[in-house]
Amino acid sequence: MTQNHLSGMEASAVSVLKRAVELDQSERFQESLICYQEGIQLLMDVLKAVKDESKRGHYREKIKGYMDRAEQIKVHVNQMKEDGKYHEQIRISEDATSYSYEVLFKPYISSALTEVWVEDPYIRHTHQLYNFLRFCEMLLKAPCKVNKIHLLTSQDEADSGQQSGALAELKESLSAHGVTLDLQYSSTIHDREIRFNNGWIIKIGRGLDYFKRPKGRFSVGYCDYDLRQCQETTVDIFHTKHTKTL
Repeated sequence: MTQNHLSGMEASAVSVLKRAVELDQSERFQESLICYQEGIQLLMDVLKAVKDESKRGHYREKIKGYMDRAEQIKVHVNQMKEDGKYHEQIRISEDATSYSYEVLFKPYISSALTEVWVEDPYIRHTHQLYNFLRFCEMLLKAPCKVNKIHLLTSQDEADSGQQSGALAELKESLSAHGVTLDLQYSSTIHDREIRFNNGWIIKIGRGLDYFKRPKGRFSVGYCDYDLRQCQETTVDIFHTKHTKTL
């Protein structure tokens, strides 16, 4: 392995672990835990490649420190979940990027996740329907076995044909992947909330529609939501052992 390659690996580890510490200090524990785990793995890869024993000792010490902190976070989060007191808040600033559905929801998806409830009054216009489609695709690709998605939304009185047609097509498509889409309409729905049956509840101020319109169909961010600019919003994450009764 060349020195440049090794330096690049170390720089990547430092960058990820720096982000882990920042998230940790901001009490965004679930996100920080993922970064700690990724950063530790990167440091372990560096350790395997280093021959100098003094440097190896330095990396071992660093790895142990980060592993200890990650374990402390796990214990803390699990205790808060048991007590029903877990609450984490993410503030997405105007024009921010790197907040795709994969990034936002990944920390709260586990192998125990099989059922999802989406309450969002604005899954009606074309871009909002695509947002919901992308959310469903994210669940299909995630390390879980979701078999049922519930959507509660309001009906588009101006163009109900487009909305109902799109959701019917999505329902059929999801069925081919072994997922049932349970669709219900409400004329009084206002709040936006996503609930997972592994206990997580995610409330986004703007619902799934927190992305800005791209400047054009061939602009960066049109396809990749990680590169799409966001509108300012707040995300509140809770955990409860009684999701289904809420």
